Amino acid sequence: MQLFLIEAGNFKLDGGAMFGVVPKSLWSRTNPADTNNMIDIAARCLLIEQGNRLTLIDTGMGNKQSDKFFGYYYPWGEHNMDDSLKKHGFHRDDITDVFMTHLHFDHCGGSVQWNKDRTGYEPAFRNATFWSNENHWMWATQPNRREKASFLKENILPMEESGQLKFVTKPKTDFTEAKELDFGILFVDGHTEKQMIPHIEYKGKTIVFMADLLPTAGHLPVPFIMGYDTRPLLTLPEKEKFLKAAADNNYYLFLEHDAHNQIITVKHTEKGVRLDSCFTFDELFN
Repeated sequence: MQLFLIEAGNFKLDGGAMFGVVPKSLWSRTNPADTNNMIDIAARCLLIEQGNRLTLIDTGMGNKQSDKFFGYYYPWGEHNMDDSLKKHGFHRDDITDVFMTHLHFDHCGGSVQWNKDRTGYEPAFRNATFWSNENHWMWATQPNRREKASFLKENILPMEESGQLKFVTKPKTDFTEAKELDFGILFVDGHTEKQMIPHIEYKGKTIVFMADLLPTAGHLPVPFIMGYDTRPLLTLPEKEKFLKAAADNNYYLFLEHDAHNQIITVKHTEKGVRLDSCFTFDELFN
């Protein structure tokens, strides 16, 4: 097995929305905002090469939305999916599997693209199987009013229409070994229904792809929960339980949305689980 960091692009989100009820005077210490109250956000993906299989975890926003849409999110920097894959010697057509932690637009938008004449949509990874889970798929395709703006049908339905969509085995507990994908999955429901958090064993370390259970290192204090979470009172115990396990077992937390910290470890302190060390991907694995 070999892992590769894939940078799908950077953007910005409102700091207040990212930290919910936490005062700006607290969250701005770790995530400073610009004059529009926007903070830096990454769309950092992970590519797993194992045998003849290339599995990409999440795909960022993609580029098919309108200029008006992207104007809300202030894209910045030079990162993009194609250049990041090319850097490691890969092309979109090499990807055999795309695993989506959940179907919010900033995690799966890059899975679908315009077709050649821009009359409709098609999978952006034409040789890949797209993986979700049955509960979350139903949640996303029949969205509640709060999440409707995050579940965009043009990002989701073409995967099913292409015949390339599959579901991981329905979980019996909150953690399962995904036999279809050769890694473990933690299912959490606070942010959205059945978000999937991959646990990957690699070079003697457990790498956990954090998705929106822990968006940035600044979200480590348990009450620092995004305003986007649909069930924040469920996020609290899910996050607390996970962070205790992460500190106990020295997990390496791969941060999808932290534009300035790629991987962190955590430790127990008198104030709860807090940051231990920060690493770049290359420091750990290259």
